[in-house]
Amino acid sequence: MGQTFAEKVLSAKLKREVHAGEIVQVEPDLVLTHDNSAAIAKTFASIGVKQVRYPERLVIVLDHCVPAADFKHATNHKQIRDFVAAQGIARFFDIQAGVCHQVVMEHGFALPCMVCVGSDSHTTTYGATGALAAGIGRTETACTWATGELWLRVPETLRIHVTGALPRRVGAKDIVLTAIGRLGADGADYKSVEWCGPAVEALSVDARMVLCNMSAEMGAKNGYVPADATTLAWLAERNVSIRALGEVLRWQTDADAHVAATHEMDAGELEPVVACPHRVDNVKPVGEVAGKRVQQCLLGTCTNGRIEDLEAALEVLGNRSVHSGTRLLVFPASQQVNREALRRGLIERFMDAGAVLMNPGCGPCLGAHEGALAPGEACISTSNRNFKGRMGTPESEIYLASPQSVAAAAVAGEIIDPREV
Repeated sequence: MGQTFAEKVLSAKLKREVHAGEIVQVEPDLVLTHDNSAAIAKTFASIGVKQVRYPERLVIVLDHCVPAADFKHATNHKQIRDFVAAQGIARFFDIQAGVCHQVVMEHGFALPCMVCVGSDSHTTTYGATGALAAGIGRTETACTWATGELWLRVPETLRIHVTGALPRRVGAKDIVLTAIGRLGADGADYKSVEWCGPAVEALSVDARMVLCNMSAEMGAKNGYVPADATTLAWLAERNVSIRALGEVLRWQTDADAHVAATHEMDAGELEPVVACPHRVDNVKPVGEVAGKRVQQCLLGTCTNGRIEDLEAALEVLGNRSVHSGTRLLVFPASQQVNREALRRGLIERFMDAGAVLMNPGCGPCLGAHEGALAPGEACISTSNRNFKGRMGTPESEIYLASPQSVAAAAVAGEIIDPREV
């Protein structure tokens, strides 16, 4: 019997054949942490090991509350900076870099067939370049710092095969939200979610990041898109030298490999959708919630804060202004994105429309600062979670949607089908 992508990658790491269900101990190629690094460092110190085993494999990015909102966050950042200096960690990105997942991707740190782990559930994002990327706990991370290894169970594969072509103003966010709505928030628990098919192959790497990022919201251990010519071209633009196409293609799931389940989707039949409060799998066509008044519209974060997301939103905005009584916050995913958006004139267009440009970071996505909601308010957001209290108060509502739907709501002051704007 053949092997799946996950089985092949872990077999190569261990230099022996492994299959789904086995418990294995591997050395990750990359270990990510962010503002939680200070807490992890305390656990690391309690282990009794003085030096990180492989500092060159660590990436630390400050992004959750940047710049610091109060002295507690400032103290946390200082502790991380001190730890980084003491351990000689070269790949450290301070408050000006952006959201950790975007930073890792745009610097070419996550490559096809690598094993990447991080103390953040949306580490799954790196599967967009064909890496096996998974979120792990803080204690696991501290132990991985100390030993360079961690154990995991080889995941089964769940395949989502998407055919057809996306209609106008329907995007990757609508694909993944539709899938989550159909499968449920636990529909891919500890699975390796393989996004494939003609519609996925036609997506940019930036759009593939949306699928992999939100695979975590259906319980996936990792989500990935098989590396292809699009992947290699994207990496080449970032001056990353990578294997030839034939080499990365051999890591794809074998035709005779065991796959736990295959789900078919036709992109041509999809429509704009919204994940309604307070569950990410409470997904409805946007028409069913049209007319819902929103006080805040959030565009950006690690899910949809890249150039093509900003451009998609502006295509809907046109020359219109943000509706009176509604706030549009724009969070580019990184400073690189911010610079490119400035160069293209995108930021000026947002500001002319009445949007507020924010420092690249996580900000309101987790209710840390810069955009927290008041009781009774509703927000439509391109972020990835809408749990009760996620943006600051349990007495508010969060609707998840695409950049196009967020821009449409910003114009109308209420949720509306972006195809009608």
